[in-house]
Amino acid sequence: MAIKTEGELTPAVLAVMNKTEDPRLREILGAMVKHLHAFVREVKLSEAEFREATAILNEIGQLQTDSHNEFVLMAGSLGVSSLVCLLNNGDGGQTETSQSLLGPFWRLNSPRVENGGTIVRSDTPGTPLYVRARVVDRDGRPIAGAEVDVWHASPVGLYENQDPDQAEMNLRGKFTTDVGGRFWFRTVKMVGYPIPVDGVVGRLLKAQGRHPNRPAHLHALIFKQGYKTLISQVFDPSDPNIDSDVQFGVTAALTGDFVLHHEPHPSEPGVGGPWFSLDYTYVMEPGEAVLPRPPIK
Repeated sequence: MAIKTEGELTPAVLAVMNKTEDPRLREILGAMVKHLHAFVREVKLSEAEFREATAILNEIGQLQTDSHNEFVLMAGSLGVSSLVCLLNNGDGGQTETSQSLLGPFWRLNSPRVENGGTIVRSDTPGTPLYVRARVVDRDGRPIAGAEVDVWHASPVGLYENQDPDQAEMNLRGKFTTDVGGRFWFRTVKMVGYPIPVDGVVGRLLKAQGRHPNRPAHLHALIFKQGYKTLISQVFDPSDPNIDSDVQFGVTAALTGDFVLHHEPHPSEPGVGGPWFSLDYTYVMEPGEAVLPRPPIK
């Protein structure tokens, strides 16, 4: 049909979207058109601004590399990643959840480590951190045999794929929970770090006067048949950016207790202090066990 006025355009586009056979895709496309058209009308988007917006989207895609995902960074910086996570967990956003955003640095095939082992694979100066964790269901029953993939940034604020001075897969490891749902390991205390700011996200943060920092955190991805794959982060509440995470990922349920000790470690004779401990319980929900697509290679 020939469009005569702007008011006729949206109904015409929706009529086409409504012919989509898949019902869920039809719902998504219809809502997307409604909200996009409403957004354009609300801000009275100019032609120059539209051209700039499409150029920015093209640039975001071109910034994708084997070690960097600008779209994931942008989604987090706009709060979209956390919103999707909270809406889809914790009884549809009504209760707390151990689920969090995946982030842009998860890698497949991290090396297996026995419980009690270390994930430090190269010279990584930092205060020792001993993690003891449990994986349970919503009724508090332990989940044995769960595969737990952990990773975190180094004490200089870089993941190993960003840092040529770190060994391959440094500060990454895959554990299996015991009959009590427990896993434990040694690493070094992580610190907060700035997200990459040499692309579109960096320009956005500068325009808003926002800092680019994430508070210190430990990542985990937990896989077990019969349960929804749990993607989680545990944050250090003492970090100065705990209340202003650039990716909006901090929730009360994801705040851990990183305890500083000055006495010698009770089971590690060579560790005389200081050292940190972290005890945390991850709660899995019933569902389908599906691994996400890695954001980087």
